[in-house]
Amino acid sequence: MPLRFQNRPALVAYLTCGDPDLAITMDIALAAIDAGADVVELGVPFSDPVADGPVIQRASERALRHGTSLLQVLELARKIRKKSQAGLIIFTYLNPVLRMGMEKFSAAAQDACVDGALITDLPVEESRDYLVEMQKRGLATVFLAAPTSTDARLQQIARASSGFVYAVSRTGVTGARQQMPEDAPKLVGRLRRYTDLPVAVGFGISTSAQFEAVGKFADAAVVGSAIVEIIERNPGKEAESVAQFVRQFLVSGRQSSALSR
Repeated sequence: MPLRFQNRPALVAYLTCGDPDLAITMDIALAAIDAGADVVELGVPFSDPVADGPVIQRASERALRHGTSLLQVLELARKIRKKSQAGLIIFTYLNPVLRMGMEKFSAAAQDACVDGALITDLPVEESRDYLVEMQKRGLATVFLAAPTSTDARLQQIARASSGFVYAVSRTGVTGARQQMPEDAPKLVGRLRRYTDLPVAVGFGISTSAQFEAVGKFADAAVVGSAIVEIIERNPGKEAESVAQFVRQFLVSGRQSSALSR
């Protein structure tokens, strides 16, 4: 089932769980949702986050120093779900899932009442066992589509995806950028040929102007590094600072988007 993006563009907010600790991560997640985030990606910290830039790498290192684990993130998701019906996606690298086991992971995700998962380094070509376990439990499987993907591969990604498709706006790692890459609209247009699912654009979105631009061609924008950096820079005021950022980000971006239609 597709995730319901109530707004256009919708905001998918990424958090590195356990940074600065799990209790504060829960406060931040709920504050972001209250401020207007449609979906929260609960990032599982990993020791070698090869797809992530320095901001999220530092957050992962801090979270791992506290011993934050995949099981703890799933338990955090369960607690958030008791307080909110916003979309919840477990964002993780493959290794923690393999250590837990695909069947155990998908059962735990269902028990935590999350909507689905995104395993960032799981190639769609090697996802059969994962898809079987997740589909059996009605959980969304979100895959990354890159500007360098061939049309044949985009078709594979579209077939394997549920919930939404994550369109990577550019090659490289996560991190705030000043301009929206030209590849992003082209990639979303190519994906539209193969799927009716919502398409969310991520990697590098950090300003209201970029958010507005995404709303002209995609269903949602994923904001990660900008939020994680706010958490890093505002010790003791993390939830309040993220809520303020999200609120201002959405008001400015959606007002501009509405005026341009």
